[in-house]
Amino acid sequence: MRVRLIIFALLVFGCQELHAKTIRPGKILKMIRKSPVLQQHYTGFALYDLKDKKMIAEQNGDKYFTPASNTKLFTFYAGLKLLKDSIAGLQYIERGDSLIFWGTGDPTFLNSDYKKQPVLEKLIASNKKIYWATDRYTSPFYGTGWTYDDYNEYYQPEISELPVYGNSILFTHNGNQVVSYPEFNRNSPFQLFTDTKKEAGRFRIYRDLLTNDFYQPSIPVAANFNQLVPFKVSVPTISTILTSSIPNYSGTINRTLAKDHKTWYSVASDTLYRNMLLPSDNFIAEQILLNIGATNGLEMNTPIVIDYIIKNFLQDLPDKPIWVDGSGLSRQDLFTPRSIVRLCEKIYEATDDEKRLFNMLPNGGKTGTLRNLYKSEEPFVFAKTGSLSNNHNQSGYLITKKGKKLIYSFMNNNFVKPTADVRNEMERIITYIHQNY
Repeated sequence: MRVRLIIFALLVFGCQELHAKTIRPGKILKMIRKSPVLQQHYTGFALYDLKDKKMIAEQNGDKYFTPASNTKLFTFYAGLKLLKDSIAGLQYIERGDSLIFWGTGDPTFLNSDYKKQPVLEKLIASNKKIYWATDRYTSPFYGTGWTYDDYNEYYQPEISELPVYGNSILFTHNGNQVVSYPEFNRNSPFQLFTDTKKEAGRFRIYRDLLTNDFYQPSIPVAANFNQLVPFKVSVPTISTILTSSIPNYSGTINRTLAKDHKTWYSVASDTLYRNMLLPSDNFIAEQILLNIGATNGLEMNTPIVIDYIIKNFLQDLPDKPIWVDGSGLSRQDLFTPRSIVRLCEKIYEATDDEKRLFNMLPNGGKTGTLRNLYKSEEPFVFAKTGSLSNNHNQSGYLITKKGKKLIYSFMNNNFVKPTADVRNEMERIITYIHQNY
């Protein structure tokens, strides 16, 4: 009797395994194709077994989609391949009584999110005359295809070779007054005015499009007010800030990068990747590409850096990426689901440390942009989200209850339903795969 039970159990287990391999992929695709939420828009899906190295299921896997912030996975991979363990903060030379430095695009310099400022400390400690060699960055201050009407939004700071304060002003409240970081004073390149014409509505600060004149409405500031507003970047503006921050700062010069330059490093690269991926920080993503250019002998020019990455590290993708910026703010970025899956496999191989990799990505139910999705005692989704109006995507890693490690890319473009509906439907389908595959 006991032998019969064992045989029966083995047969059932074997059938379950067969069922998992032959039927469930079809079930997954049927869930996508028959979904009333997903039927009215363009949906792409690719699911890949990381161990067996084979595609399990595809829906429009070879079609191009607007990736939004899934683009940051490409920037992440480029950083893994081309940056050292720490981010280059400045490149410099010492000549006689002078110290000359070049910006490397480091987004952490004078940024209040980074309490430790090793590069700033070195500059302050120097007893030499300090000069900034300018005009190293050769791209526009916005990425290709960015929208100008978002210039006042926190998620679209300008790109530059020597960012300070994250190229943004943080406005908060102190009692019934607005305060800022950095503080505005008579020597500041920024000015705050009151717009007497705005006497109703939500308290919100806006900046003049072409200047660093900021305006607040003439209504009481809200008790919970907190707003990050990008400022207009220019050499004079940054030079003024450096004058107030570094005692021996002596101005700007025109000089190409010296061959015998040295480098000061700022933060650990993994810290920067995590701070890019978890909250989906566009500014960090763009500046990482510039840092790659500055430290690999390339022109600090976003298209040139991207072209170098594609030619040297992404030739094995199934479909050529149409890649124009580091963050995914541009709708001109276009990737296929199966190419993103292959990219995620390359990221997994490049990190060669699953714990390290998953720590840098949003964890379902725990961290980043997935903290309110896939809630469970132990995270089973580790993925990057990407959203623009009418577009929402997820790409990353999925661990099933049976311990299978999968890569997926789930892309939704041109929907008119609420984003929450699409997000919840993706969660339902990915959770089904976790529970049943």
